[in-house]
Amino acid sequence: MLKTKQSALCAAGIVAVCALALIGRTQAQGAAPADLGGTYKCQPSPSPCLWSGPSASISQSGNKLQIKGDNGALADATLTSDITISAGGTFNSLGIIRPDKSIDWSDGTKWSKQ
Repeated sequence: MLKTKQSALCAAGIVAVCALALIGRTQAQGAAPADLGGTYKCQPSPSPCLWSGPSASISQSGNKLQIKGDNGALADATLTSDITISAGGTFNSLGIIRPDKSIDWSDGTKWSKQ
């Protein structure tokens, strides 16, 4: 079971990195960044929501983001394109922003904007 979870996490990470490599920095110069500020519900997909707890909030200033989990965890992140996020620190994940403003994270979770 553990090996299956590790394989799923590894596959999710590889997919996210490949998507980022293909997408690159697509944000047009001078264009307003996507508005990601707000509260998100974490949905396990396939991994549990260990980092954030059941929900998280994102505050935004331009392309700089601060992510705060329900459990008090904090991470700084950067909006790297119109559809990609790079989160460092304790979260250490890459995210793909979907058209509905949900975020698929490389840690195997999905966050839906509330």
